[in-house]
Amino acid sequence: MSAVQWVCVAVVAVATVLGVGLFVRGATTIARTVAVGRPASRDRLRPVGRRLRTLAREVLGHERFQHRPVVRHAHWVVMVSFPVLAVTLATGYVQVLDPSATLPVIGHLIPLEWAVELLAWTSLLGIVALIVLRLRIRPRASQPLDEQRRSRFFGSTHWQAYYVEATVLVVVLAVIGLRGLEHALATHEGDAVASAWHFPLTAWLGHAWQGASTGALETAVVVLATVKIVVSMTWLMVIGLQPTMGVAWHRFLAIVNVYARREPDGGPALGPLQPLTLTDGTPVDLAALEDLPDDARLGVGAIEDFTWKGLLDFSTCTECGRCQDQCPAWATGKPLSPKLVTLALRDHAAATAPYLRTPSGDPAEPSHAGLDLIGTGVVDADALWACTSCGACVQQCPVDIEHVDAIVDMRRYQVLMESAFPKELGGTFTKLERQGNPWGLPARARLDWAKGLDFEVPVVGADVESAADVEYLFWVGCAGAYEDRAKRTTRAVAELLHAAGVTFAVLGDGETCTGDPARRAGNELLYQMLAGQNVEVLNEVGAQRIVVTCAHCFNTLSREYPQLGGRFEVVHHTVLLDRLVSDGRLTLLPADDERRITYHDPCYLGRHNQVYTPPRELLGAIPGVQVTEMPRSGADAFCCGAGGARVWMEESIGTRISTARATEAMATGAEVIATACPFCTVMLSDGVAAASSATSGDAGATVGVPEVADIAVLLRARLAEAPGA
Repeated sequence: MSAVQWVCVAVVAVATVLGVGLFVRGATTIARTVAVGRPASRDRLRPVGRRLRTLAREVLGHERFQHRPVVRHAHWVVMVSFPVLAVTLATGYVQVLDPSATLPVIGHLIPLEWAVELLAWTSLLGIVALIVLRLRIRPRASQPLDEQRRSRFFGSTHWQAYYVEATVLVVVLAVIGLRGLEHALATHEGDAVASAWHFPLTAWLGHAWQGASTGALETAVVVLATVKIVVSMTWLMVIGLQPTMGVAWHRFLAIVNVYARREPDGGPALGPLQPLTLTDGTPVDLAALEDLPDDARLGVGAIEDFTWKGLLDFSTCTECGRCQDQCPAWATGKPLSPKLVTLALRDHAAATAPYLRTPSGDPAEPSHAGLDLIGTGVVDADALWACTSCGACVQQCPVDIEHVDAIVDMRRYQVLMESAFPKELGGTFTKLERQGNPWGLPARARLDWAKGLDFEVPVVGADVESAADVEYLFWVGCAGAYEDRAKRTTRAVAELLHAAGVTFAVLGDGETCTGDPARRAGNELLYQMLAGQNVEVLNEVGAQRIVVTCAHCFNTLSREYPQLGGRFEVVHHTVLLDRLVSDGRLTLLPADDERRITYHDPCYLGRHNQVYTPPRELLGAIPGVQVTEMPRSGADAFCCGAGGARVWMEESIGTRISTARATEAMATGAEVIATACPFCTVMLSDGVAAASSATSGDAGATVGVPEVADIAVLLRARLAEAPGA
């Protein structure tokens, strides 16, 4: 071997030992950090077959990138190239020893060579596209803070991303360069592999180097192979020394995190919240409260209170900022960024974990255990309570981080253990506990909405013996019973069902709040009290099929009550009405003119429960309606600001979310903003009023003041008398 070759062999040997050693050290550190977490449900790892199928579909299909086609394709080729181009790394070790050598058996396998060259070139294009995108939308210090916040990379660790992208770029260029040198060297040696069959996309590069001598080509192969190996091993060293470097580690951790996702079939971690559990994973219910040990901790107050899956979530974060980009709280100037909360918890876990578990597995010294995440400033209290639980962060995350569950778990600790929550919630909790509704109004007023109807609304237990005697139990909900704007929806649905000949009954004063606001605010025990009461009543009256107008009630009754033994067939009113219109059971009057309508997707109907089409079909069936979509609609819809119990809290930081959403709806020029949830109706009505007031003094303003109404109200306005009604 030449002197250059000896030097290269020595450099490669040292780099490999350091790279592999530090990488193993980093992986071990992450594993120990994750192990600090509490046990998670055994269902996180099974059924194995279904989870593996979901993993393959999500990873290979890049399903979470469907709304970002450029990023999707660029990231896909870079991801797929990682294991395939690893073969060229192994080839590099052989080439350092013998420039003309290749891997045995597979070294000149034509399908592999074609795959390597195709992925090398497409990865080059992909990584350049990703670099350009990052440079184009990155925040700049010269920009005002508001403009910087609009970048999804605001708050990300920029040097780490640039380093990873630069590494990929250099390695891909080295692979392409080596393929060209291999062709040139094979040509010099008269090897038959020097053909377009073996070098389909780099033969032209080999021809460009034909003037070089054999010795020069061999030296170039050795040096370039060394560069490729050293750059790769240096990458392993860097990430091994930086266990919190999620932008690099996610290519390993994401596989585990996606596999262990909450829903094995691939659905997002939305809809129902995870049950409240003790540190050993035992679920907590009201019956077990008296038997709880004095040192029991409810919810998440310290980093070790998270489950191992929660800690794995934080370690897996790629800092891509897609959650931040979609967060309504962040977009309206509030301190909550799902990404920044995740990064803060990740860094805190990494710093704290070594002190929480000794090598023998014994608990660490008390001074490092139980550090309050809110009290120590790891998570800002204003950020914690700004969350609307809309689920945009979870829906957007490419590595299945479960932000909403983490935030609610921290709220649970603050409410149940510290009694630390926004003052407005104190009154809401009291009203829920004493009156069974967040308005604090008497149960006898729950049927006031039905006064003046030209038909009787039957009540279970008074007018009908059992809910099984009618087609549907109509769950009115607190808003539908007490809030004036929501009462219009309740009356409209009742009239439409009556006109369609659908038999239904209500519970009247036997109905109480489903508990959604209490649960999202962290008061799990109050939720269980309300929900347990409702489940008992529903089972007693023989409820089988339930129709609801509130998206939050729909989610709670259908997705969360099964956790407490309440299993019912629950349908949202837009789905049922769409079915009735399709079946011809509702006759609609023709329209004299056309109205432009835009539809706002309720988060708890859309993202949390994937109901997007029926409301739009129902709108499209109303005569004289032209539906105009907002820029953010469907899975990307912006929140109204009511979820996560935010409707009961003051919004004093930044712009009101409802105002921001109303402004977006008004910009479409729609005369009507259609909703499918009473809280959306309330919030957007207030938002339209605020946005209209803000623009009323603008002489150039041309946006009108639209009406905000539930789809059922719009449908009722076009209702003709149906046969048999």
